[in-house]
Amino acid sequence: MWGGGSVAYGLPYVYVAGDKLYIGRDPKNVVLTRDAEGKPQLSRRYPTWIELKRDGDSISGYYLSPKVDGIGLDSVYIRGAKLPEMGPAPDVSKLSFGEPIQLIKNNNDLTGWKLIEDNLKNGWSMKDGVLTNDPAQVEGQDHIRYGNLRTEEEFEDFNLKLEVNTPPGSNSGVYLRGMYEVQVADSYERPLDWGGSLGAIYTRITPTVKAEKPSGEWQELDITLYKRHVTVKLNGVTIIDNQPVEGATGGAIQSDIHAPGPIYLQGDHTAISYRNIVLTPITNE
Repeated sequence: MWGGGSVAYGLPYVYVAGDKLYIGRDPKNVVLTRDAEGKPQLSRRYPTWIELKRDGDSISGYYLSPKVDGIGLDSVYIRGAKLPEMGPAPDVSKLSFGEPIQLIKNNNDLTGWKLIEDNLKNGWSMKDGVLTNDPAQVEGQDHIRYGNLRTEEEFEDFNLKLEVNTPPGSNSGVYLRGMYEVQVADSYERPLDWGGSLGAIYTRITPTVKAEKPSGEWQELDITLYKRHVTVKLNGVTIIDNQPVEGATGGAIQSDIHAPGPIYLQGDHTAISYRNIVLTPITNE
């Protein structure tokens, strides 16, 4: 239920029929045509649902949704396994670290990075060590979909330090191991419980204190992920302290807690800039 957007809460229907579990999701609104000013002219709402079958501690089934033209179904095979029990919070004071890895390999090109979706437009560029996304839209034309950017390398547990510049109204995210989104947004004037504060684990963990700077200023994120627990420092202030992450967040590209994964940057929303991205592997067993 984490394929896109928020983690699904308050599902409209869940029922069992025979040996299968059916889970419904709220209908999506798909804009089919727009006028010269870019305003929707024709849209269609359609439901999506998941059909699952259990086999011991594993499940498998299909994610189903009507095609946009209303003829036939799109079907995606899915499978999953029960997560191990969450252990106690680890003692992060005893962590050992390897050599730091500079994720910006070249100050003027995207060496070491690639789009996740080859069929989407690339809004990412590198100049003077600053990694910028500019998902520009053309007034009066259909919405252009832009791609998310990921590291070519994959990592297990680590500490990640970076700086981010959030323009007014910006919305992006940093995915840890391609699985857990650290929210990146212009939230300086938003309440703490808004749900999308800078440094939050999106829809999973709300920061305990606000530490944002106004939009347009460079801000520092210091993130440690170890044994499914996360610590986030924003501008030197601990806003999430060694808290468990109960599962993947919306937009995750994988959910295997035993597998390494990339750092990936959300690029399909608004303009955003990053710099000084350094990952240091944790070497504890």
